[in-house]
Amino acid sequence: MERLGVFICTGCDIGAAVKVEGLEGVAKKSGAAACVSHACLCSPEAVAQMRAKVDAGELDRLVLAACSPRVKTDEFRFDPTKVVVERVSLREQVAWSQPPLDENTQMLAEDLLRMGLARAAKLTFPKPLNETIDRTVLVVGGGVAGMEAAAACAQLGHQVVLVERKDKLGGHLAETKDLPPATPPYDVLHRNTALDVGVELHGKPKIRVLLGARVKEIAGQPGKFTVQVETSKSEVTTFTVGAVVQATGAVPYDAHKLPHLGYGRSRNVLTAVELEAMLVRGKLSRPSNNATPQRVVFIQCAGSRDEKHLKYCSAECCGRTLKQVAAIHRDFPQVECVVVFRDLRAPGQLEHFYRAVQEQPNTLFVRGVAAEVTESERLVVKVTETLLGDDVNIDADLVVLAVGMVPAAADGEAIRALTDARKRVARNESETQVQLANALIETLKQHDHTEILNLTYRQGPDLPALGYGFPDSHYICFPYETRRTGIYAAGTVRAPMDAAQAADDGWGAALKAVQCIRAAERGEAVHPRAGDIGIADFFLQRCTQCKRCTEECPFGALDEDEKGTPQYNQLRCRRCGICMGACPERIVSFPDYSVDAVASMIKAIQVPDAEDEKPRIVAFMCENDALPALDDIALQKTKWNPWVRVIPVRCLGAVNIVWIADSLSGGIDGVLLVGCKPGDDYQCHYIKGSELANKRMDNVRETLGRLALEPERVQIVELGRDEFWRIPQVLDDFAATITKVGANPYKGF
Repeated sequence: MERLGVFICTGCDIGAAVKVEGLEGVAKKSGAAACVSHACLCSPEAVAQMRAKVDAGELDRLVLAACSPRVKTDEFRFDPTKVVVERVSLREQVAWSQPPLDENTQMLAEDLLRMGLARAAKLTFPKPLNETIDRTVLVVGGGVAGMEAAAACAQLGHQVVLVERKDKLGGHLAETKDLPPATPPYDVLHRNTALDVGVELHGKPKIRVLLGARVKEIAGQPGKFTVQVETSKSEVTTFTVGAVVQATGAVPYDAHKLPHLGYGRSRNVLTAVELEAMLVRGKLSRPSNNATPQRVVFIQCAGSRDEKHLKYCSAECCGRTLKQVAAIHRDFPQVECVVVFRDLRAPGQLEHFYRAVQEQPNTLFVRGVAAEVTESERLVVKVTETLLGDDVNIDADLVVLAVGMVPAAADGEAIRALTDARKRVARNESETQVQLANALIETLKQHDHTEILNLTYRQGPDLPALGYGFPDSHYICFPYETRRTGIYAAGTVRAPMDAAQAADDGWGAALKAVQCIRAAERGEAVHPRAGDIGIADFFLQRCTQCKRCTEECPFGALDEDEKGTPQYNQLRCRRCGICMGACPERIVSFPDYSVDAVASMIKAIQVPDAEDEKPRIVAFMCENDALPALDDIALQKTKWNPWVRVIPVRCLGAVNIVWIADSLSGGIDGVLLVGCKPGDDYQCHYIKGSELANKRMDNVRETLGRLALEPERVQIVELGRDEFWRIPQVLDDFAATITKVGANPYKGF
């Protein structure tokens, strides 16, 4: 501690809430080389004083007892390779949330300072990352999103390799004549310019276009992915890239699954894609007799927003139908058009286009549900749940189904599970295991030969997918980021959208890809711990090859050798610490986040005797949602229970069970874990962290049983970032529970 400096702020109500001399006594007792109190620690003068001591080599560790580490980040930013900085939140967790000059308030402030001092003593300096980073971007898919992503990366100064499996660029728009209007007055069709973008790309020196090609393999990590691409002539080219954008688009939902709407039973029932191909040829006819139809009926949401088919809205179907109706009126003005819809979605400028199409002659929009399509001399569309309440039958010569879109993606985890099941069958394991494996093979057989990226990742050859097949991501905060660092999804493979949105999406993903490459050059992590230069250290001599870290890492940062020993890919790592929370041997640590550092914080808490009736509660709070929520409620000067000692964690999944055991065996009366909500509508910034924490509660219950303690002493609470108002009640309710179960019998041991 001879080069440790403690700096205590007395401003922002801190000096009025606690006895600063008591905090100074704690600092001096720790052996700190310097202890300074200042009325405004974030002032230029105070910051200059700290920097001077650091630059002179007098201090290499700073404990700043002031405001939350989430604020004043610019003022308190120091070179992490020269000085360790630990911030203690006296303003939010003491001055603004506790009664001033109270005994419990003073004890809380001194405990928080002790915890900060203990953690600072355990932190180490990050090692510089010396890696050769390639700045090339690979774009897989040459549709609208892919072309825009390639153009954006090139404009940002990066070489691009664009891989498209077809023999021309443009995707679905390559077969489209018109587009919905994108400029005022938004009432007439616009010429399709998608192919113009493709022509421009072929002429750009920074862009290499590979047509009729597929990705054979992607190995490595961000900044140094090794890519193999196979052409239609079976030639393989190999190159290195820094980041990947997947823009493989979407395919229409299989209309054969909608027999009640006549597809497959009548040649005169088409999909919107099939009608588009007809219109491009300048033709509109009934396939059964090539006659021009008198009436065309468009059925919206054909299979979309349907529990039996696609539960989601495909976003572009309404715009496509409006475009096709407008094209028919322009080229075949004598043809009637009827649109059957439940909810017609025309956001933004499309509302103007919708009104213009409505005003066309021979046009009718009917609100209702197309229940059935039958055929005798003509097609008959039965419409139920109409706006007027009566069922109606609409005659038609041609019916067009606006089927939804299905992402052209592969589920890497499902493919891996299928491969593992086949291996178990091949090994001829026990009869029960073989039966289970065969059942799994039958369930997952639709994933066979669906690989797109062909990643050489332990957790699967493609991106993990959500229930609907779209790549998994934190779609609220990080929409382009997938669960594979350095690989970004764009366009309709990421989410349902129209062509204009897909173009913007390509730019968004391109910016993320470039951001990732630049971060890799600086040795920094990306989202959500952007700027973190600390990488994990694995003490493999103690590794038992349990594979928990490789299984539970949400981002595929860990591969493993044939023995099961983890192999760390540091540039894939998001620094979430979930591997550290998973490891029963505690072999994983980060320079500024380790099992030992947090355990030292727990041990630094002074636990009063049982007769003092001052319980102690440790609250592990996620830094992404729970801790910001705590700061927000503190800003409102709301009071909460003074028995609580908050320890920030990177994620609930990064909480090692040993911390709970250490807390309880050391006399702490209760342990509260506060983090994000798991599930499909999750807010967990690390996708699986909260879910894993809940699963690990079985181990916690085992620990409690071993210590002969009540299960109520450990609880998990999930809350959203916007539920800050819940925190005081959560803390008070847990304190009431601890009062009810009584003091920890391990106090004093």
